[in-house]
Amino acid sequence: MSTSQQQDNVIKVPAGMRVNADGHFVPEASIREQDLLRDQIVMALVPEALSLSRDMAAYKAKALNDISDLIEIAADRYGAKLGGKKGNVSLVSFDGRYKIQRTYREVVAFTEEIEAAKALIDSCLIRWSEGANANIRAVVSQAFRKNRNGEISTGKVLDLMRMEIDDEEWNRAMAALKDALKSNGTAVYIRVYERIGTTDQYKPISLDIASL
Repeated sequence: MSTSQQQDNVIKVPAGMRVNADGHFVPEASIREQDLLRDQIVMALVPEALSLSRDMAAYKAKALNDISDLIEIAADRYGAKLGGKKGNVSLVSFDGRYKIQRTYREVVAFTEEIEAAKALIDSCLIRWSEGANANIRAVVSQAFRKNRNGEISTGKVLDLMRMEIDDEEWNRAMAALKDALKSNGTAVYIRVYERIGTTDQYKPISLDIASL
C-alpha cells in the first residue's frame, strides 16, 4: 500500500471526539478521567518502545555485518574461501572485559503427524493407568501443553524422545514424533557479555526488556 493510500485510510476524527476500540466515535467529554489518563500513558510509552525496537533491530543488523566482515578479513589473511552458512563465533575484547557471541539455532516446528503421536501416547497412558509412574504421566502431560501462543514446547517433546520405555506402542509414538519434526530454517542471535570482576565468568548484558 502506498503512502497516499495509507493516508486516505486514516480515520478523520472530529474535534472533541475520540475513537474507541470498536471504531466508534465517542465524545471526549463523556470519557472517564481515568480512561484518559491511561490512554495518555500508553500513547506516550508505545512510541518510545517502537523507537527502541527499531534501534535494537539496527544494532543486531550492524553487529551481524561487523562480525561477518571480521571473519572475512581473517579468511582473506589466510587465503581461505568461506562457503555455506557461517557458524557460531565468540569475540572477546583485548582486555577480556567484554565478549560477544554470534550463535545459530535451528528452528523446529511440528507437522500434523504430532497428533498421531499424541494419540498413541494417550493410548499408552490409558493402558498403563494402573501401574504407570505418576512422574511419567506428568512429563507427558506437560510436554503437550500449549503456551499462550498456542505452540507446543519443542524442548519438552524432545525430552519425551529421550525416555527409554520398552513398549511397542510407545516406540511407534516416538517414531511419529520424529517424523513430525520439521526444520523451519535457522535463527541467529547476538549475545553480549561483561566479565565479572577479574574472574573467568561472564554475565549477560540484557537486551531483553522483560529481564531488566
